[in-house]
Amino acid sequence: MRDRINTALREAVDRDDKRRAATLRLVQAAIKDRDARARELGQDGVPEDEVLDILNKMVGQRDRSIRDYEEAGQLDLAEQEREEAAIIREFLPKQFDEAAMKTACEDVVRDIKAKGLRDMGRCMSALKERYPGQMDFVRASCVVKDLLRAD
Repeated sequence: MRDRINTALREAVDRDDKRRAATLRLVQAAIKDRDARARELGQDGVPEDEVLDILNKMVGQRDRSIRDYEEAGQLDLAEQEREEAAIIREFLPKQFDEAAMKTACEDVVRDIKAKGLRDMGRCMSALKERYPGQMDFVRASCVVKDLLRAD
């Protein structure tokens, strides 16, 4: 993922795409900041799943900013945030639709032989491990909870 981001940044700079280059520099800075904190704790940088978390948080921040700017009537700033979010989303895995998410949840519940709500944590850990960044885990937790209640 880091290589893809670095390559995209070089291409944006070569094409003189200022918005894209600035956004990708922000992404790199966020990753480097998290790497530095991980090294302080004796780790060798952050793994790819944490890079996905960083990107998801950056998209979430932009989505909130878009709403705020639109409510304030600052449509030009909202559009800028929308463009940045789209650039960041290019590096995220494709998100599951509702049906695929439900199937993944059913598979995990079956595979780990979950029997009730007490197995909720195990189910969510397995989902996050199998499908990092590929679904909204808040929505997935609701699906898992419904499946576990049905047992």
